[in-house]
Amino acid sequence: MTFCLGINVSEGLVGIADTRLTSGNECLTARKVSVYERDGGAMFIMTSGLRSVRDKALTYFEDALGQREEPFTRLYQAVNLFTDQVRRVASEDKAALVESGLAFDMKALIGGQMRGEDAHKLYLVYPQGNWVDTGRGTPYHVIGSTGYGKPILDRTLTYNDSMRHAFKTGCLAFDSTRISAADVGFPIDAVLYVPNTFRIVEHRYQEEDLLEISNWWQERLRLTLSNLPEDWIEEAFSKLHPAAERKPGAI
Repeated sequence: MTFCLGINVSEGLVGIADTRLTSGNECLTARKVSVYERDGGAMFIMTSGLRSVRDKALTYFEDALGQREEPFTRLYQAVNLFTDQVRRVASEDKAALVESGLAFDMKALIGGQMRGEDAHKLYLVYPQGNWVDTGRGTPYHVIGSTGYGKPILDRTLTYNDSMRHAFKTGCLAFDSTRISAADVGFPIDAVLYVPNTFRIVEHRYQEEDLLEISNWWQERLRLTLSNLPEDWIEEAFSKLHPAAERKPGAI
């Protein structure tokens, strides 16, 4: 499985991708995010799903990118070029994968900005090659292992939050996922993009780099739970000892 998270807030884009790959009994480490800066534009692609499909689609995309003479003016144009390659891989490999019992499974998050745009963008690409844009009401998308990190994202993240807040929330969403999903793990690759800079910053974190905040978060969760008001549970727990309320001699 995979954990790839893309966050789109007013200040910019935040991306977080784990690097764990599982194949049978083997556990490997590999990048799941690719960065492209050219022709006055900057973008990143994060992927989940079958590694063979991902590698082939990205290889075709980079080949098509190298043959393109005109620069992109809008990010969706680059997204369309990528989805063309996803459909090409599907036409070549999907039938054989299905015949062997494997689904044609690959999703992608593509974020960035081109010179012709006045704002940054984040797109979610489906295995069929169609895509959706993120907006103010949906400031993030997760692909891969989606369930474990969503509660903190849904409760604490809005489009108007700062990139720092978004990044902290994203790291805690990853931490929640890797605790519960054995096939998601360190190191993680982070990408940051500030609008109109046309430059994507990359950074890799090892487990020891985030161990302190992971422990801090776990202890704060336990402390908060311990301090949760309890008046509302007394009525239920009082039913655990009904004998204490019986009159002497009652059956």
